[in-house]
Amino acid sequence: MAPAPIALFAYNRPTHLARTLQALRDNPLAHMSRLHIYSDGPKTSRDAPAVAQVRHMIRATDGFAEVTIHEQTANIGLARSIIAGVTELSERYGSVIVLEDDLVVASGFLTFMNQALEHYEQASRVMAISGYLFPVEHPEHLASTFFFSVPASWGWGTWQRAWKQFEPDSTALLAGLSAKVDQDRFDVDGAYPYFTQLKLQAAGKLDVWGVRWYATMFAAQGLCIYPSQSLVQNIGIDGSGMHCTASSRFDVCLSDSETWHFSDEIEESIVARNEIRSFFIRLVDHPQGGRIAELTSRLRMVAGRMKGAISAVRKQNE
Repeated sequence: MAPAPIALFAYNRPTHLARTLQALRDNPLAHMSRLHIYSDGPKTSRDAPAVAQVRHMIRATDGFAEVTIHEQTANIGLARSIIAGVTELSERYGSVIVLEDDLVVASGFLTFMNQALEHYEQASRVMAISGYLFPVEHPEHLASTFFFSVPASWGWGTWQRAWKQFEPDSTALLAGLSAKVDQDRFDVDGAYPYFTQLKLQAAGKLDVWGVRWYATMFAAQGLCIYPSQSLVQNIGIDGSGMHCTASSRFDVCLSDSETWHFSDEIEESIVARNEIRSFFIRLVDHPQGGRIAELTSRLRMVAGRMKGAISAVRKQNE
C-alpha cells in the first residue's frame, strides 16, 4: 500500500520551511511519499520577497517520490488553503497527511501516520490522527496510543470518509451546541475556550479552520488518535509568524519511537483527557484577566489569530 500523500502549507518563512523539509526527508517513508506543497500568495508587497524565497526553495525540493507545487497568485489565507488542499487530496487519494511550514517532525512521523491511517481506515468513529501531543505532565500514564475527542492541527491526518463531513458553516455548528452541557464538554470541561472561538468565527472575527473541524467531529462523536510521545515540534512560536508572539509553552521532546500499539477499543481515554485538560489549565497562570481572555490570547500566539479576537473575547466576558 502506497504511503498517503503529504500536504505541506507554506507562506513566507523560508528558514523554518527548510527545517521542516529536512526533517520530513529524514523519514524512511519520504522517498515513497507524494509531497504536495501549497504556497500562498503574498498578503502585502512587503511579504513578496519572502514568498519568492519560499518558492525558489520548494521548486528545488527533492527526496520524495513526487513533488507537486500549488502556487496562489493572491493571498487566500491559511484556513482557505488548508480546507481546499485537504479536500482535493483526500478526494483524490482517500487520505492525507497535513503539515505546515513551521513543524519539525520526528523520523518516525510518517510511519506512525501511515500505520494509523491503514489501521483505522474503516473505523468510522476515528476521524483524525495527530502526530503532535501537548507537553502533558505525566506522559508515562498514557498508553502507547490513545483517543481524545479534540483533534490537534500540528502534523495531522484524516480520511476522505471523515473529511467529507467537514462543516464550514460556523452558525450551523453553533446550533448543534445550544445546550450548556455540550458547550462545557466542547471546552474540555471548561479548560479551553473552543466555544468562544467558534462564536468569533461565526461573527467574522476569526478565520480559522481547526475549531470548525473539531466542532464537526464533536457533532459526529468522532475521535482523534494520538501517540503518547509527540512526533511533531512547532518551531514557529518564535514571534516570526503572522500576529505571533514568542512562547515555549508548547515545546516538546520529539519521540524516537519506531513502533506503536493501535488498540481496537475505540473510546476516549479518560486518563489522557484529564492530562490534556490539566495542561490547558496550566496555560492560565497569570493573575490578571479571566480564563477565556487568557486562553484565547495563548491560542492566538500559537495559531496567528486576528488581532481583534482578544478584545472581542474580553468584551464578551465583561
